Amino acid sequence: MIQNKIVIRYADKRIQKGITTDFSPGKENFHVTPVGSRPGDKPLDVRINELKAVFFVKDFGGNPDYEDRKDFEEGKAVIGRKIRVLFKDGEVIVGTTMGYQPDRPGFFVIPVDARSNIERCFVVTRATSDVKLM
Repeated sequence: MIQNKIVIRYADKRIQKGITTDFSPGKENFHVTPVGSRPGDKPLDVRINELKAVFFVKDFGGNPDYEDRKDFEEGKAVIGRKIRVLFKDGEVIVGTTMGYQPDRPGFFVIPVDARSNIERCFVVTRATSDVKLM
């Protein structure tokens, strides 16, 4: 069973860090075991429609002083489509996607900055104010 380190950002600005083993972009909910949980604690039930995004991260601490690069290196090939996402709260993520369709509940973005703490991000479509394929 694959364990993914995630940081959940709710639409109401709450944040939850933890581990998930059952996230799927096609499901309405998934479960997360919060950081600091004890063995045997019941995982939280998370509903996709309450979220802004699910960030799959390398490390829970990250580097709060590091700002991700938002531009592509000229001449460097990318896998997927280049995309710029503006969330309703003003946050911007730039990267690549393999499956953006505006009528779907969400889509994955891999950040352009390979040094980012974010490995990939599941963006909840309704939490965005502008999405541009570049």
